[in-house]
Amino acid sequence: METEPTIAISETAAETKPEPTSSETEKIEFKVVFNKKKFDISFDAEETVGALKSHLQDIIGVPSTMQKIMIKGLAKDEMTLKKLGVVKGSKVMVVGSTLSDVLEVAKKPSAQQLKEEEKVEALKESLSQQKQHKKIIEKGPPDDVMPGIKNVKESLPSFPLSGMLNKSGGKVRLTFKLELDQVWVGTKERTQKLPLNSIKTVTSEPIENHEEFHLLALQLGPTEASRYWIYWVPAQYVDAIKEAVLGKFQFF
Repeated sequence: METEPTIAISETAAETKPEPTSSETEKIEFKVVFNKKKFDISFDAEETVGALKSHLQDIIGVPSTMQKIMIKGLAKDEMTLKKLGVVKGSKVMVVGSTLSDVLEVAKKPSAQQLKEEEKVEALKESLSQQKQHKKIIEKGPPDDVMPGIKNVKESLPSFPLSGMLNKSGGKVRLTFKLELDQVWVGTKERTQKLPLNSIKTVTSEPIENHEEFHLLALQLGPTEASRYWIYWVPAQYVDAIKEAVLGKFQFF
């Protein structure tokens, strides 16, 4: 009597469909906030911040090299989203300049042009002696002015620069929000939030007989008439202010 042939099934042949990879199981959906707009993003939790930047550059129009990802502070490129605590429904903030912004700031004067302009300014009457400035300077430094140190360069402090005056003689403070590419100009009446790339140039000069302080102007428009003057700026922070405003485009 014939028997049915026995068919051997190897373990390999009997294997079931492979388990999904971590990249398939770790996809998370979250929102990216850029320039007050929200974007729904689905991305691998095991991927890095650097990979996310590459993914976002066509979505938000900002080159990956010019993006700053904010997840509980500035996120480093090598960190993974999972390690940074990004989960479903999280909000991730992105700051950076679009290509159109880059082209706009590229129109600003170069470092060499700024030096030439400063030479021309030096040949003019001292700013401290000009009538509009003299009336403020002659009143002397405010009681709460921050200490100034001449011939010293320091980085911007983590706290606002305060104890300064504007052209009306009112108190003014500067708060640099570098993670937002902004400087906040605060007075008693209001706080004006200025994008750094909206400031055309920065002019400064030591105050005569008080060289540990400068009078400094942020030019907000195409002409000198748009300068916002600030008095009694501690000399040690002047270069850091210029670098914060102008240094971002000097490498283009």
